[in-house]
Amino acid sequence: MVQLQVESSELNGMHMHLWETDKFKTITLLLMAKAPLDEETLTAKALIPHILQGGTTTYKNRKQLKQKLDDMYGATFSTDVQKKGEQQVMTFRIDIAADRFLSTATPLIKEAINLLHHILYEPKVENNGFQTTVVEQEKRSLKQRIDSIYDDKMRYANVRITEEMFNGEAYGLPAYGKVDDLNNLDEKKIYDVYKNMLANDRFDLFVIGAFDKEEVTSTVKQLFTETRAQQAPTPAAVKSKAVQAVKTVHDKQKVKQGKLHMGFRTHTTFSDEAYEAAQVGNAIFGGFPSSKLFINVREKESLAYYAASRIESHKGVLMVMSGIEFDKYDRAVEIIKEQVEAMKAGDFTAEDVEQAKGMLINQALEAIDTPRGFAELTYHEVVANYAKSIEERIEGIRAVTKESVVAAVNKWELDTIYFLKGEDEANEAN
Repeated sequence: MVQLQVESSELNGMHMHLWETDKFKTITLLLMAKAPLDEETLTAKALIPHILQGGTTTYKNRKQLKQKLDDMYGATFSTDVQKKGEQQVMTFRIDIAADRFLSTATPLIKEAINLLHHILYEPKVENNGFQTTVVEQEKRSLKQRIDSIYDDKMRYANVRITEEMFNGEAYGLPAYGKVDDLNNLDEKKIYDVYKNMLANDRFDLFVIGAFDKEEVTSTVKQLFTETRAQQAPTPAAVKSKAVQAVKTVHDKQKVKQGKLHMGFRTHTTFSDEAYEAAQVGNAIFGGFPSSKLFINVREKESLAYYAASRIESHKGVLMVMSGIEFDKYDRAVEIIKEQVEAMKAGDFTAEDVEQAKGMLINQALEAIDTPRGFAELTYHEVVANYAKSIEERIEGIRAVTKESVVAAVNKWELDTIYFLKGEDEANEAN
């Protein structure tokens, strides 16, 4: 059984997770700020991590910040914004060389923690707001990133089915924000959202690599002294209701290949006992190249250029994604439904279960071979507010049986069928 010696504690209102290991020659710091998705602040929060890279009280612009990182033996700083369940999560990451592999008098880990705090808490401010030039530049960049989704038809189809399937639910909101919000956001409004984020979002700091725990704890305690609100536990997502009727949505664009996505509500999430069984079920159904979708939809029937499924841990969603010829729509929908019914009927072998379990365990072990992968897996516990360690999850996968898989997949309900087709196709949207 894999053993991960992770120490978690709370310091000054911030949750800290330390994994001291010689597995990597680098040290990774990941600060994750989490709060429920909110349509009012969604886009501002998507902008904030990028704005904070635009200048601080000491490093006036991106160039000076980059120079500081270069001076730290080529350290790197990056940010992103994600959706986990119905939570919006901002991530701030610094990677440095491990001190023990350097001949430097100044502990690099202390410098990195100081820089992370500085970027987060000491942005360059003018007139009680962020710098106008930086804000306008980042608004343009965000618009370009959102617009680019339209050009990636698989991503676009996934966005559209999520909007339709979760209309009226927070999960339907995109973590990266909305173009329509940009005109109403200025440097002061975004700065107000930023101040609220510092005071009220849950902060989790992961430090992963070869470092001294006492030194890191002492440095964090010394630097992160700001007053933060006591965060009450928030559910990862509102539980899904039973599906009353399957929704069918067709869009038309100038595309050469149809995108057929089908969304199911699994009614199983990270904190449920059946979570690992649902994962194994998805692996057999469409999660790997040996799956039913790949073999039956793509290979046997030649209906799809690709066919796969993925499962979301916190809202309880299974999404089928396929690329098909426009005239194969009816048959593709039919055979995908057939594969679901086959799963529910237990039309798979004990060997299929063991193979799926092995692939899922290998996937987890590969993930913890990278600092980001380890943090992502561990962070599931934070989002779900439910303690289930990586070791326990692996043991849970090992314990899955064919019977538990059948029980888990019988909870799956088809909710929405989305098809992106060509403009010349005769079939109209239902």
